[in-house]
Amino acid sequence: MTVTLDQIQAPIAAEMEEFEKKFRQSMQTRQLLLDKIMGYIVKRKGKQIRPMFVFFTAKISGGDPLPEASFRGAALIELLHTATLVHDDVVDESNYRRGFFSINALWKNKIAVLVGDYLLSKGLLLSLENNDYELLKIVSNAVKELSEGELLQIEKARRLDITEDVYFEIIRQKTASLIASCCAVGAASAGADADTVERARLFGEKVGMAFQIKDDLFDFGTAEIGKPVGIDIKEKKMTLPLIYALQQADWLTKRRIIYNVKNNDGRKDRVQAVIDFVKQSGGLDYAIQVMKRYRDEALEILRTFPESASRTSLEQLINYTIERNH
Repeated sequence: MTVTLDQIQAPIAAEMEEFEKKFRQSMQTRQLLLDKIMGYIVKRKGKQIRPMFVFFTAKISGGDPLPEASFRGAALIELLHTATLVHDDVVDESNYRRGFFSINALWKNKIAVLVGDYLLSKGLLLSLENNDYELLKIVSNAVKELSEGELLQIEKARRLDITEDVYFEIIRQKTASLIASCCAVGAASAGADADTVERARLFGEKVGMAFQIKDDLFDFGTAEIGKPVGIDIKEKKMTLPLIYALQQADWLTKRRIIYNVKNNDGRKDRVQAVIDFVKQSGGLDYAIQVMKRYRDEALEILRTFPESASRTSLEQLINYTIERNH
């Protein structure tokens, strides 16, 4: 039986509702244009997976009922993460995010960059005004890692010489660091000791790794819905299924496939040739195996925390993120 996100969220449903209200209020500003843009950002928020990780981890680390610091920690992550997304859309010249127009598409680049800066400073002030130095340190570190991962990917994308080790480092920094910081913030906001915070962080990192590999699998049409097939290949991104398949290939095949990736120019036949090659070489099966290994490692860490409704929900949330179709 598939568990829905609403069912998973049950132990923290009241807190999520309270968070929504607090977050909406914190985004209000007297500057008219800014207020309009903040309203737009709040309205198009996604599944709220990040605050869920913060609240669940806070609860299993002894924060039940949730302290105010947990709400601030979740808001800090949302503010800083949204800032990076707004800046990303400018850099990528992207007009859409999650099916909505991006900020830069509606209000142009200059305003989008300023909005990103505003969100960043709002997050920093929220922490400083409440002396949440530990939370600020955790989240600032995640933003640093995120930037480093993005730069490493850009540097490697030019030559398409990414090994598995480099790929894991990129996704650890780009994706896993954010979920790791959600979990570390949850534990720290509940007043947990350094060992518990580190355990929570490592748990989140493993979940993030599994989550990103799942995302990479979508590119090969492993789900009925989700992102369009072949997007990563069109953007010349080397993901785990392709890296593994190339490792197994002979020199000539490798050369042909890399040529197709480098010079696909969005051509469907070239993109499809790469997808077929990966499927035939066992790239998908290998990536699924690695994804499940990370999931199992995450569950192992999670089970070192006391049993509770929140721990059960976290287990379900992990399975939800790697069994999702979009």
